[in-house]
Amino acid sequence: MLKPVLFIFLFCFSNLIAQSKVTINGFVKDNYGKNIVGADVSLFTTDDLKLHVTTNTVGKFSIVILCGAINIEVQHIGYKNRSLQVEIKKDTSLFFTLDKSEFELKEVVVKNNIKRPITIGIGGKLSFSPQKMGNIPSLTGTPDIIKLLQLTPGVQNSGDGNSYIYVRGGDPGHNLMLYSDVTVYGMAHLLGVFPFYNADHITEVQFDRNNSNSKFGGRLSSTVSVLPYQIAPKDFSVQGNLGLLSSQVTLSVPITGKTGFYISGRKTYIDEIVGPLLKSSEDNANKESEDYRYGFYDSNFTFITEINKRNSLTLDSFLSGDKFTIDDPKTSLNADLKWSNVVISPTWKYSLSDAVIMKNSFFYTRYENDLQMKQTDINIGFSSYIQDLGFSNVFQYHIKNVSLESGFQYTLHNLLPQRFEVANLETITSGKQAEIIRANNTAVFANAKPKFSDKFSADLGLRLNYYTSDSNTTSYLHFEPRVMFYYFPKKDLSFYAAYTRQNQYINLITASSVGIPTDFWVAASEGIPSQSSNNFSIGSNKVFSKEISTSLNGYYRSMKNLIEYPYGLTQFNETTSLKNDILIGDGEAYGLEWMLKKDNGKFNGWISYTLSWSTRQFDGLNNGKPFYSKYDRRHNLALVGTYDFNRKWNVGLTQLFSSGNRFTMPTSWYFINNTPVREFDSYNNAQMPNYIRTDVSVNYSFFKTLKKESILNFSVFNTFNISNPIYVVLRVTVNGKKIAVDTDEKHLYSILPSISWRFKF
Repeated sequence: MLKPVLFIFLFCFSNLIAQSKVTINGFVKDNYGKNIVGADVSLFTTDDLKLHVTTNTVGKFSIVILCGAINIEVQHIGYKNRSLQVEIKKDTSLFFTLDKSEFELKEVVVKNNIKRPITIGIGGKLSFSPQKMGNIPSLTGTPDIIKLLQLTPGVQNSGDGNSYIYVRGGDPGHNLMLYSDVTVYGMAHLLGVFPFYNADHITEVQFDRNNSNSKFGGRLSSTVSVLPYQIAPKDFSVQGNLGLLSSQVTLSVPITGKTGFYISGRKTYIDEIVGPLLKSSEDNANKESEDYRYGFYDSNFTFITEINKRNSLTLDSFLSGDKFTIDDPKTSLNADLKWSNVVISPTWKYSLSDAVIMKNSFFYTRYENDLQMKQTDINIGFSSYIQDLGFSNVFQYHIKNVSLESGFQYTLHNLLPQRFEVANLETITSGKQAEIIRANNTAVFANAKPKFSDKFSADLGLRLNYYTSDSNTTSYLHFEPRVMFYYFPKKDLSFYAAYTRQNQYINLITASSVGIPTDFWVAASEGIPSQSSNNFSIGSNKVFSKEISTSLNGYYRSMKNLIEYPYGLTQFNETTSLKNDILIGDGEAYGLEWMLKKDNGKFNGWISYTLSWSTRQFDGLNNGKPFYSKYDRRHNLALVGTYDFNRKWNVGLTQLFSSGNRFTMPTSWYFINNTPVREFDSYNNAQMPNYIRTDVSVNYSFFKTLKKESILNFSVFNTFNISNPIYVVLRVTVNGKKIAVDTDEKHLYSILPSISWRFKF
């Protein structure tokens, strides 16, 4: 009799205990709606019991606890902690949205209490939403991603007439420019006047000066990842910008609750406005004066559908096209320059489980340029293109609370570096540069983010590249470690140390010093080696208060097998080749980066300063001695400020100062057989004047809500009309045996005011 009673008692007691347990399912996302992988979730009960769990690859956590009152704390590196006290009586689902941490740069707008962040993370990382940067001055009244990056530490201001970025002593082709994780090779509209991307179609820009993520490779310097919309629209909306120089519009179109698309378009209509700005200073009233015409368009399309809870499909595309025409009756010159970009990428995302996600992407990208010149009886043509076709497979998963990512990538490159053709009457000459190069690049990679303790964590990565070209006559197998360690002694203080190694197989040849897209890409092949770099950096972030914080970074970079092309387009002819003309050498760069920022209140802004050195060494230049690189700008200073007067009016200001570019100038002249001859002391021995520019903007808001806005923007580019030359021409005057040399500085922009209207409904 005792055993049955005891059995019944134990059964009832165990059933009572089982009924007292509940399951908490939680989801953690950021402000952009992206899942946060590896977030730490701690649960504290009234009995001082502490439970710990981390979010998986879809930002989800699940844990079984006893009923009762608990305190939940959610934290992740780079985000503010979020806590919640709640009474749990049954199975519950919780949703957490984490804001960026104090190590970020924010533009705070009092109106509607909307914060507009630029996130400055530790380890040389940065991210921002260009749609939320409307207060920063811009010539067209719309945010310019490249110019915004130039206001941050480590990024050199490229000057007027140039849309390239120079990061930590690297060349412009050393930066990996991505749109939806696909390489974009053409990176600018003409002369840098217009933003390259339509900001209304971009949700986030991620910038990594160290290129620390092993998922990305193929460049020596930084990664700029531009991300379009990633969530299907819920409501129909129209937003855009109407300006004097160009206009743009973006439509958000939902089809079903889980399917929709975004489509954007932008175009110029400004030949009558930009043409006079590009004309020479000669008498424009002359009937035979030069005629300049320019126009561009670009369009973006994003289609998103959630097939079911485990499957989703995204299609991204980006198209752009530019045309610049010159008609000069005085010299009988007619020239047409065209360049274009095409990017297409379908992506299938599949959740194998709550802990494992797989992403498969195909991609196609192409950039081409074509210059046709006709003068009297001579026709000259230059053309080039680069085209990639590839596949990417990525897995995201967890092992023992460690977030991991691994994958495989394959890219087939097709390049025509430079086709040169001359037609003189009926004679046609084609140079040797018209050889099409095919190359293959296969890569596998893995990333891990272990957390050793509350104060120590790391980002560990490894990438393996196998590259072939010239029918496998040229091949490379390279390992690329990426290591970054973090230390958090206090909540308001952090340190990091990083090392990365990079290899680059596709290289940019720059044939122009201004923003005219005659530059072209070449592949590592026989006579053209792959480039490599070793990158070291350390840094610290300190938060003094809710309003003021600072960051300080130091870096050193060594580079091998750099390419220098000391000629212009006129060098191409039937007797020369790229392999014979390019020079191979080494380089190094080092410097300090500092930022001080204020976040809250009516006045917000930051100061960015970079002290840097960048040198090169080529056996065929400067007698083999080291020399400063062209964009060795010792000092770079940027000041950014915004002020909100009230709910209607706000102003913005940017002030830039940087040392001038380097160039080579003759040190003496003499005669040989009555012919003046130049003599040079060293390469890049002269420096352009310091670059100084002040931009201001004034915004008046008729109304602004989350779904509707109407804002009038007034902007002034180069407010104080300071002359910043883009290059220097030497004018030589010979009087008998005397030589007079004068410098003529060529300028592109003067003061440029503009007005635009931003709208959304």
